[in-house]
Amino acid sequence: MHATLPLIEVTDFPAIRRRHLETLQVNLGYKCNQTCVHCHVNAGPNRTEMMGRETVFEVVAFLKVSGVKTLDITGGAPELSPHFRMLVAAAREIGVHVMDRCNLTILEQPGQEDLAQFLADHQVEVVASLPCYLEENVDRQRGKGVFETSIRCLQLLNRFGYGRAGSELTLNLVYNPQGPVLPPAQDRLEQDYRRHLGERFGIVFDRLYVLTNMPIQRFGSMLISKGHFEQYLDLLKNAYQPQNLESVMCRTLLSVDWRGYVYDCDFNQMLGLPFEWKGKPRAHLRELIGADLSGNPIIVKDHCYGCTAGQGSSCGGALAA
Repeated sequence: MHATLPLIEVTDFPAIRRRHLETLQVNLGYKCNQTCVHCHVNAGPNRTEMMGRETVFEVVAFLKVSGVKTLDITGGAPELSPHFRMLVAAAREIGVHVMDRCNLTILEQPGQEDLAQFLADHQVEVVASLPCYLEENVDRQRGKGVFETSIRCLQLLNRFGYGRAGSELTLNLVYNPQGPVLPPAQDRLEQDYRRHLGERFGIVFDRLYVLTNMPIQRFGSMLISKGHFEQYLDLLKNAYQPQNLESVMCRTLLSVDWRGYVYDCDFNQMLGLPFEWKGKPRAHLRELIGADLSGNPIIVKDHCYGCTAGQGSSCGGALAA
């Protein structure tokens, strides 16, 4: 694996600061039943890092006093955590909206047969990764047979009411480009997804989120191996749109790793760029319980151009129409 941080360390990206915290994004661990080429987490079946029970309790304690309205649970495959359901139930009990970043195929893994029912019962928003509506492209990026399994799992979620008009069960899909290019316009691609998935498989969903691939970790290492890293970084920089700075996710989101340490975003977490707080080089979530983080400077490097290029990119998709 090629290190990407030394290639983005020196940056001219504008300085930005935090606003009021709205979303706590928690990475429950890097273990996953898939190994995707675009994965910025380097997740896979052999990863062993998983959040412990005590740290999950600290997440709940933070939620109770922070006023955060949304808990965004991610991984790896977060559902593989033995504490996933406990965290979901505890957050819902105190009125926090919960999002599950789901790879879909996890719904057919042994021991997860009742997962769809659990998510529906707790009104968890499902943010499902489906990097294309074509089988060949999905299987190339995520592994043979993943598309077929993903379709079955989407149909299962639809049967529970997810993505259907008038339902309170939200199903959003996530698109990633196949290579070192900017993603297409989100609204137009969403129409293509609706038409193709609806006509061929009877699948419905709420929104499509279009994400830009970040030049870090597994994807960044692949770019280095193929000699495309600098070219892709130049693409991101040349497509920079300053208006996207106003709505980048790091202004209102806080990322927590499996040990409970805090970062400005999930990408900084993967690069080992910790959240700086009151002169300390690395802060733990327990230290921030009850703290006002507004105005705190955000750690930026050249990868931040990925969030501000073109239509922009965030965990909620494009930033601009």
